[in-house]
Amino acid sequence: MNDFTMNKGADGVAVITWDVRDKSMNVMTRASMLVLDGLIDDALADDAVKGVVITSGKDTFAGGMDLNVLASIREEAGDDPARALFEFTMGGHHMLRKIERAGMDDKNKGGKPIAAALPGTALGIGLELPLACHRIFAADNPKAKIGLPEIMVGIFPGAGGTTRLVRKMGAMAASPLLLEGRLNDPKKAKMAGVVDEVVAPDELLDAAKAWVLSEPAIVKPWDEKGYKMPGGAPYHPAGFMTFVGASAMVNGKTKGVYPAAKALLSAVYEGALVPFDTALKIEARWFTHVLMNPSSSAMIRSLFINKEALEKGAVRPDLEDQTVRKVGVIGAGMMGAGIALVSALAGIEVVLIDNTQEAADKGKAYTTAYMDKGISRKKATPEKKEQVLALINATTGYAALAGCDLIVEAVFEDPGVKAEVTAKVQAVTGPDCIFATNTSTLPISQLAKAAGDPEKFIGIHFFSPVDKMMLVEVIKGQKTGDLAVAKALDYVRQIRKTPIVVNDARFFYANRCIIPYINEGIRMVKEGVAPALVENAAKLVGMPLGPLQLVDETSIDLGVKIAKATKVAMGDAYPDGAVDEVLFWMAEEGRLGRKAKAGFYAYDEKGKRSGLWEGLAGKYTVAETQPDVTEVQHRLLFVQVLEAVRAVEEDVLMDIREGDVGAILGWGFAPWSGGPFSWLDMVGTPWAAEATNLLAEQHGERFRAPALLEEMAAKGQSFYGRFRPGAKAA
Repeated sequence: MNDFTMNKGADGVAVITWDVRDKSMNVMTRASMLVLDGLIDDALADDAVKGVVITSGKDTFAGGMDLNVLASIREEAGDDPARALFEFTMGGHHMLRKIERAGMDDKNKGGKPIAAALPGTALGIGLELPLACHRIFAADNPKAKIGLPEIMVGIFPGAGGTTRLVRKMGAMAASPLLLEGRLNDPKKAKMAGVVDEVVAPDELLDAAKAWVLSEPAIVKPWDEKGYKMPGGAPYHPAGFMTFVGASAMVNGKTKGVYPAAKALLSAVYEGALVPFDTALKIEARWFTHVLMNPSSSAMIRSLFINKEALEKGAVRPDLEDQTVRKVGVIGAGMMGAGIALVSALAGIEVVLIDNTQEAADKGKAYTTAYMDKGISRKKATPEKKEQVLALINATTGYAALAGCDLIVEAVFEDPGVKAEVTAKVQAVTGPDCIFATNTSTLPISQLAKAAGDPEKFIGIHFFSPVDKMMLVEVIKGQKTGDLAVAKALDYVRQIRKTPIVVNDARFFYANRCIIPYINEGIRMVKEGVAPALVENAAKLVGMPLGPLQLVDETSIDLGVKIAKATKVAMGDAYPDGAVDEVLFWMAEEGRLGRKAKAGFYAYDEKGKRSGLWEGLAGKYTVAETQPDVTEVQHRLLFVQVLEAVRAVEEDVLMDIREGDVGAILGWGFAPWSGGPFSWLDMVGTPWAAEATNLLAEQHGERFRAPALLEEMAAKGQSFYGRFRPGAKAA
């Protein structure tokens, strides 16, 4: 069945309905574009049709383009993918321009009105299609999101959305929607000038039809003689200042490493100097330019295709559904309170346990505060708050855990404490209950020894703050069974987060990569590298936080604790003594990070950073000769990337997709790169092996290329070439 169908009413309005039957949300494909194009031709050619309404058969309008289409076009194009992508993009422009012109002649006479009726969320091409229509009606649905989020996955709106939105709103007003991917509910979208009407959901189609039959004017402003861009074009004094400011903003936020933002701004600037149809060609050329950039391909693969595959169970054991009905959360501290919150938001019954009723109630109060904040921002209602809170039973009594099918233990990071809690829980829960421990460092296989059935024991590592961080690490112990893995993955799906599954090993995956990043930054400070150089080099290569700021955020005393525990575990093999000297000194000085308003950075009374702490230079003198910024960046990147390679080599990571997605979502590894394995494929394994071995000669064996990387370099292999999705390391 076609994704688009048309019904010509007796009133003369042809209603085109978009409904992809096998998906929860409509997405555009090459086939569906052709169907829509044919239906538009049919409606325009039929004298009985007075106008058209394009709507959806779902409670949403569309989620955008199926980005797999772009990948398939490149693969099918052979030696000239740029031409194929440009022609495909221009084909979309021709179709949408046909809708926009709607049969008008070159004097803007004739034509049939075409309206878009959006019952809910409209994203990407799901908004670019309505923008080509003559009027956009949106249902008053506060849950709906309307916008152009393409920039978030490394591209920009390339189906006319960039050109139309700027000409409709002006560059200044359009910039948050285009450059930040900002999404609005229907009322805010109307206030911004994106949609034209917001009506009651049950009046949506009737309102759109009535407008179509009212014989409205349908010529777009940019097709009228004498059109002037709102806010001014680039050569206008006001417009000139807008574009100067936009350029500064883009470079300030992206540090020059995200090609899509710069290309978008170029398309807008150049397009504003020429007629509309020429501007569409310019947009298509810049869009093709971005699609041909390896950064764009890597971001699409990791942040869209791979992320979506993991969320849909790409690595899930083939077992029946394991939807969680009742979850017990042991420990009502910051992590436990967050876990209880996201579980209740997903509609799961929660038992939140702590040693005292006061502590348990405090944990539940986290949800109260979260919902109150949502109500103040009109993102939640008092009724929703009551529903969510009613699902959380805050108590000290373990008997309340009866009937739980999943336990998430989030108590103090001490094996003895966790073992005691495990015994208490399993004295109450049934034999089929899965027990998960939330830990960032303790070995799952060792903790499982306290469980009655280690096959039903698993690690679920949340990142803080739980309600904001999208990644969850699911850790398999040596005896963890498939049922526990399936249960954990289904639970992560329920709470709308992205899972990766890793095998048990010291620091699992995320922490084994991020700790060396922090340590390398601290090590450079001890060597005499200027702290500002360390921090800015990290940001200029795409890391969201420099290593010194990151350790301040996570707390220096936590770093000390991890260092001490690691040293005990590794003995003489422990490699970070030089780092400990700095870290332990900072702790002794009472500079424990942001929470203490004193760390590598100085803070004001409100806890706001006011610059790097000047006292650092008094202890560790800045060397007269500083390294090149590229050398600093390579040290900071490679120290993470090599750990990711070792994780594959040691079978901690079983799927490189999880390595890339986990790196970006877990600790913000240079998103423009698509993740550590995508970055290695960009630069090539031969160059990477050579560069990292050179670093090893200069800075130590931690940079020595692992055997796997050496082997792949010798064979000229790429990671996505050798480790196809689901394949294991050879």
